[in-house]
Amino acid sequence: MDMDKTLNSLSEINTKLQDEMALVIYFSSPTCSVCKILRPKIMQALAKEYPSIGRYHADLTLTPDFAEKFQVFSAPTIIVFFEGREFIRKGIAMSVNGLLQEIKRPYELMMS
Repeated sequence: MDMDKTLNSLSEINTKLQDEMALVIYFSSPTCSVCKILRPKIMQALAKEYPSIGRYHADLTLTPDFAEKFQVFSAPTIIVFFEGREFIRKGIAMSVNGLLQEIKRPYELMMS
C-alpha cells in the first residue's frame, strides 16, 4: 500500500478536491527535518484508522503555487478536506493522536 501520492499541479489538486469525499495534503519541504519523521507516522496512522481518506503530499519547493493557493507559510502544514472544503489545519505543534481524534467525527458522519 502506498503511503501517499505526490501532487504536482494545482489542476491535479483541484481534481482531487472535486472527486474525493475526504483527503489530507501534507505540505513539506526537503529541508524540513520534522517532516521526515512526522509524515510517515501521520500517513500510516491515517491509512490504518481512516482508509477512505485520500493521502497526498506536496513539496513546497517544487510547487510554490500551492503555498499561495492554500496560504501555507511553513512546513509541515497538514490540511484535511471534507467535501472539497478545508476542515482541519495543523502545523509543527501537533500530535498524530490529536489529529486522528479531530478527524474521527466528520469521517464517521461521512461514511454513514
